[in-house]
Amino acid sequence: MKIADFIKDFEEWANPAWQDSWDNCGWQIEPGVLNEEAGVLVCLTPTLAVMHEAIALRSKGIPVNLIFAHHPLIFSAPKSLRSGNPITEMARLSFTHNIGVYSAHTNFDQVQDGTADVLAQILELQEVTPVVPTQSGLGYGRVGTLKEAITLENLLATIQIKLNPPNLLFSPSVDLQQSIQKIAVLGGSGASFISAVVKTKAQVYLTSDCKFHQFQESRDKDLILVDAGHYATERPACQRLVEKFQSLKLSFVQLSQKDEDFRVFYQ
Repeated sequence: MKIADFIKDFEEWANPAWQDSWDNCGWQIEPGVLNEEAGVLVCLTPTLAVMHEAIALRSKGIPVNLIFAHHPLIFSAPKSLRSGNPITEMARLSFTHNIGVYSAHTNFDQVQDGTADVLAQILELQEVTPVVPTQSGLGYGRVGTLKEAITLENLLATIQIKLNPPNLLFSPSVDLQQSIQKIAVLGGSGASFISAVVKTKAQVYLTSDCKFHQFQESRDKDLILVDAGHYATERPACQRLVEKFQSLKLSFVQLSQKDEDFRVFYQ
């Protein structure tokens, strides 16, 4: 399948026109690869480490010509391109080695089997609906119920096992033995959705990038906030993309091994 057809098929499922107003989905760098057979390296964040990984694969004869990322490389238009700047270096290497960079961000967040749906499936939630609907059946976040209620302690243990976050934060002064059945999830930075989650009557909200006062806000609204980190809550959706792409006739598809969690916790 040629890259142009691959991207066309993807955009019929997760249209870039659905992106949030501040976002920058779609092509980040297109060095002239549209008519080539698609060889795809999937990652969460398009960094120089991922680009060097793609180049290394090419040096071994593996036909990688597209980095397919969740996060955009470019959020706002750069005013200049100078040597040493990461975006400049990404562009230079992209054109030198003929490797494109494409992003599916808030459009991918909303769709079935997108970032939120994958988290809901990992927790085996049932009767799942969007926290904030945007169109028929789609939207930001997911809320659903467990088949059987479990204790908060067991839920936290399940999240730790299934997402393997380096540090799991949760609301203070909670009873770890309380019964939990209704849960909301949103991969990545989900603190701005706290009020919407409260309206769903969810008991627990799993997301990431929450600040001190947002934990206070959640506690005051009787919502247990669980922060598993940006990487841990979105990386599983990248694996799901790989599985989806493997069903297509691509010359190569693989999940990046150089994707990075930019936070390290001192033990």
